[in-house]
Amino acid sequence: MNTSVIVTTYKRPGALKKVLEGLRHQSVLPGEVIVADDGSGPDTGEMVHRLKNDSPYPLHHVWQEDKGFRAAEIRNKSILASQGDYIICLDGDCVPGKHFISDHRKLAEQGYFFQGKRILVKRSLVPLFTHKEANSVAKLLWYALTNKIKNCHHIIRMTPFFSTTSTRLKGIKSCNMGFFRSDLFAVNGFNQDFVGWGREDSELAVRLFRYGLKRKGHQFMAICFHLWHEEHNRDQLSINDELLSKALKGNRYFCRNGLVNR
Repeated sequence: MNTSVIVTTYKRPGALKKVLEGLRHQSVLPGEVIVADDGSGPDTGEMVHRLKNDSPYPLHHVWQEDKGFRAAEIRNKSILASQGDYIICLDGDCVPGKHFISDHRKLAEQGYFFQGKRILVKRSLVPLFTHKEANSVAKLLWYALTNKIKNCHHIIRMTPFFSTTSTRLKGIKSCNMGFFRSDLFAVNGFNQDFVGWGREDSELAVRLFRYGLKRKGHQFMAICFHLWHEEHNRDQLSINDELLSKALKGNRYFCRNGLVNR
């Protein structure tokens, strides 16, 4: 199974570099990585270009003009530029553990999309946190004991535990999700009517459920580490809540303003 990782970013090249380094140190490498850049300055593109030279897989940079938070649109552009038959969405401030890709591949199953978990790295630890910390159980346990990370129950990777399935929206977060390409195209990807922070991932999940998929999860596999940052501007959240409400009340799974505009 060929995997494409879509890494969404906006003006945080330092955090993005840590994420890309984490993807370079995987037990199983992805087929390609696409940086989905929602309008960052030239420093981000220059950094990605430097890393391309010795990348162990194709590394691409897809950029759009900065017109506010348009995560749905830049993800769609990156999905269209991708080649993989399985697509993993990862945020540019979420450092993956070394088994992240391997776990996503193991947990991928027809009839489901996968919702991964995240451990929250607190502000004081962010400057020191890299893929090395993400892959050291001893350090992670110490950070848990000293209250420098949250959601600590995800620390230990335990593959024998069963995955869970549901059609719940609670906990949907596109910072760590996996989809078969065919399923994303069947529902026309992310709805680009969503502008501003929030709910574009939940609305996609609603349409995937309408399409007939279920959500799959696992408490101890495919974990990423979310680096603290200031909260995004939420001025558009009420509008996005209304779009989500409309999707919940409807019965359509195909959005008109998505991967292909109709």
